[in-house]
Amino acid sequence: MDLVIRGAQVADGTGAAVTRRDVGLTGDRIAEVGEPGTLSARRVLDATGLVLSPGFVDMHSHSDLQLLAEPDHLAKVSQGVTTEVLGQDGLSYAPVDDEVLAVLRQQLAGWNDDPAGFAWDWRSVGEYLDRLDRGIAVNAAYLVPQGTVRMLAVGWADRPATGAELNRMKELIATGMAEGAFGLSSGLTYTPGMYASTDELVELCRVAGERGGYYSPHHRSYGAGALDAFAEMVDVSRRAGCPLHLAHATMNFSVNKGKAPDLLRLLDDALDDGCDITLDTYPYLPGATYLSALLPSWATEGGLEPTLARLSERDTRERIRIALEESGSDGAHGVPIDWNAIEINGVRRAENSALVGHSVAESARTAGKAPAELYFDTLLNERLGTSCLMHVGHEENVRAIMRHRTHTGGSDGLLVGDRPHPRAWGTFPRYLARYVRELGVLELADCIAHLTGRAARRLGLTDRGLIRPGYAADLVLFDPDTVSDTATFDVPRQAAAGISHVFVNGVAALEDTHPTGALAGHSLRHPGRGR
Repeated sequence: MDLVIRGAQVADGTGAAVTRRDVGLTGDRIAEVGEPGTLSARRVLDATGLVLSPGFVDMHSHSDLQLLAEPDHLAKVSQGVTTEVLGQDGLSYAPVDDEVLAVLRQQLAGWNDDPAGFAWDWRSVGEYLDRLDRGIAVNAAYLVPQGTVRMLAVGWADRPATGAELNRMKELIATGMAEGAFGLSSGLTYTPGMYASTDELVELCRVAGERGGYYSPHHRSYGAGALDAFAEMVDVSRRAGCPLHLAHATMNFSVNKGKAPDLLRLLDDALDDGCDITLDTYPYLPGATYLSALLPSWATEGGLEPTLARLSERDTRERIRIALEESGSDGAHGVPIDWNAIEINGVRRAENSALVGHSVAESARTAGKAPAELYFDTLLNERLGTSCLMHVGHEENVRAIMRHRTHTGGSDGLLVGDRPHPRAWGTFPRYLARYVRELGVLELADCIAHLTGRAARRLGLTDRGLIRPGYAADLVLFDPDTVSDTATFDVPRQAAAGISHVFVNGVAALEDTHPTGALAGHSLRHPGRGR
């Protein structure tokens, strides 16, 4: 064997009790698991007093570009993530043509940036996965993004797809699955994916389900109408025969305070009736998105230039303001905007840097403007390339949902911007520090199972997510007494404390708390596709 990790407290990813073991590695695999002191190798790592777990699986990641632009990927490596699921919220960069790619680069700049000089040398899902295989720090799985597919087949219009367009979307999804994708994602508060009817989603999900994939929707509302939106996704899953994984399954905004039990009752009834449902959450209260996502869908129909034109028209601005502040736009989850709760956390133009870290309401007072006017002017000046935090969560809901029997962890982490949400750097150690050690919401072994084995099982990975002989050597070694998130809203780009070693496919990406720069990760292809 190449390495023995000796005497660690092993949380094997199943939820079984933590037990002291030796774990031996050979190449990229776990070779043996034995009683302490029974294994030997060329190199021994003394892990006395430390916990060894499978590498964490980030079930909802937005590293689609940054994993390539900054392949050492310290944000995720430093918190023990060894696998990420990309292509989320129905919007990502494959499959595309030149026109769609140009629009996506602008639309998603607030999420992912648009790096200068970056080589956009893929168009298909398979080509994107091949690009990942040139060298990345962690493993990556991909979901076909439904909004992107709709751009290709239908365009940016708010209308039903024709029969031919529906068939085209189904072909694109089938091809993406054949090239290695694990399923389908949607962003049903983002254009143009939100224009799809329930029946259209059923038809698309049927394609993913028939090929062994799952559906991961950001559903139509996390505010007013949230329960109905969750129920719609369960209905889509039932009708399509496609497993369902609910992305960042939160209950936010004042209208949903204390309503997590209602959501869990809905899911439990469906599970007891035979539905295949899982979910992910992040352990924070605020959400994050791009600032223009709050706009009503009609205001963004047609893409960037028509949106900017509407924001430049006084009468249209007033109509948008009424939708935002009085009736509650669909982009803002049907809840009238509280500008005090919307914090700008990333801009692209230096002249707007003073907005960062302040709510729209606060910046508007400083500028002597109405909040909506400052909002519109910022979007115009930034050409929509602005990100924001939404301070709309409830702690009791967060705790209740993370206890659920189908719960997994997802950072939903945006890695770019002046002050990105700290979940991008802190999600997984925060589970271990705050919700295991400090609050006791989850037991350690159970929490590890949520973040590893249960997530790998949703993906259908039969050789990852557990500490067992023959499994991939994706491993995290941490001190249970000191592991913690250090990323904050003021200083978000900070590595976790208490994590000493991270192995990706048997290669140390973090060694004695120091990043090695190793690029041992690769794309994961849907089972039956090889890697």
